[in-house]
Amino acid sequence: MSTFSGKVAAITGAGSGMGEALAISLSQQGCAVAIADVDADKLEQTANQISGVEVSKHLVDVADRVQVEQFAADVVAHHGRVNMIFNNAGVSVTDTVSHMSYENFEWLMDINFWGVVYGSKAFLPYLEQVSEAQIINTASIFGVIAVPTQAAYNASKFAVRGFTYAMREELIETNIGVSCVQPGGVKTNIAQASRYYPNDNTSASKDEFTARFEDMAKLTPAQAAELILRGVLLNKAQILVGRDAKVVATIERVMPVSYLKLLRSLWS
Repeated sequence: MSTFSGKVAAITGAGSGMGEALAISLSQQGCAVAIADVDADKLEQTANQISGVEVSKHLVDVADRVQVEQFAADVVAHHGRVNMIFNNAGVSVTDTVSHMSYENFEWLMDINFWGVVYGSKAFLPYLEQVSEAQIINTASIFGVIAVPTQAAYNASKFAVRGFTYAMREELIETNIGVSCVQPGGVKTNIAQASRYYPNDNTSASKDEFTARFEDMAKLTPAQAAELILRGVLLNKAQILVGRDAKVVATIERVMPVSYLKLLRSLWS
């Protein structure tokens, strides 16, 4: 992507956190934005922070393939084209495998993994019609390492990484770039909004868990968005967001199994 000015970007999970920050930052660089979320009030709050470019609001549940396909069509109908899709929406469940319900596991996978698949496939035909295009899928450092009580989240983010890298290779000779975003600790509301179940692996309350996450999260959403967009301009395959993301990626490379012992104390 040579520049964001004059382009059109679609963003899921744009009602808060990194999605909101991406929408604001892109708009400040002259990029029209189509923002999507399941929360209409939060969408309105994001839209109110954007000026100087065209902005469209879309109420979308990314777990619903029909809604995502309609979202893609609506974006092009409104803006005339689309250059980027940021598949950013995500949720978390904190629970052990033995205790976790199938309902919670499926709820998370539908949003975190299938939402990315739906978004990528729905927008692909439209991205093929422009000279410069990019698919940006949000994974996580938890798509690089596995930690107790995060099996569902780990599974979804490992899956996003594999899906994204395979798609990048399939499209490497085309006009469409593909990037996998791997954020470390970013001060979003994902912990507060998570489905959290104390168990033998952690006796912390939901408030204590959220406070611990916020203490470990060093980057603001705006800082994360800046790093992500820098990577998009360079068409990076892997966009590591934050020093902790870089450290974790290095540890996993050097100690692909034994790193678990080092991390165990953090999640006890």
